[in-house]
Amino acid sequence: MENRMTIRKWYWVWDFEKEENLLNEMAMNGWVLESVGFCTYHFIRCEPGEYNVRTEMHPYDEAYVQFMQDTGAEYVGRMMMWIYFRKKTADGKFDLFSDIDSRISHLDKIGRVLSAIGGANLLIGLVNSFSPARFGWINLVCATFLMYALGRIHGKKEALEKERLLRE
Repeated sequence: MENRMTIRKWYWVWDFEKEENLLNEMAMNGWVLESVGFCTYHFIRCEPGEYNVRTEMHPYDEAYVQFMQDTGAEYVGRMMMWIYFRKKTADGKFDLFSDIDSRISHLDKIGRVLSAIGGANLLIGLVNSFSPARFGWINLVCATFLMYALGRIHGKKEALEKERLLRE
C-alpha cells in the first residue's frame, strides 16, 4: 500500500473554504497534508480522522508560527500568502478564527490584497494601453478578474455581517 499521495488541484482565492474542506476530507480518509506547492498537495498516510487542517492568508511570521506550534498545531507549509497548519483531533477543537469578527477580519485581509493587486494591474493596464507595445489589455483582464474575486470575498463578508447581526 502506498504511504504517499499527491493531488494537483486549483482553487480560486474565494474558494479557500472548499480547499480546507478537501484537506480535512482527505484527513478523514486517512491522508493528512504533508506539504504544499503551487496547485499541489502532498499527503501521507495517517489514522482516519487523526488530524484537522486549517488554512489562512497570513504573511510568514516566525512568531505566529511559533505561537501556533505552542498551541499544538504543526506548521505544514505555505503557498504564496497562504499558510497551512494541521493539528491532531485528539488535542481538541482546532480553529484559526474563533468568532465571526475574526472571520470578517480574515476576509478584509484577503480583500486588501486583492484590491492592491487589482489596482496595480488596472494602473499598469491603463498606462500600457497608451504605449506602442499595446499589451495593456492583459493587465486590464487581470484587474477585471481580481475585482470579480474581490466581489466574491465581499459577498462572503456581507453574509457574515448579517449573521453577526442575527446573533446580537
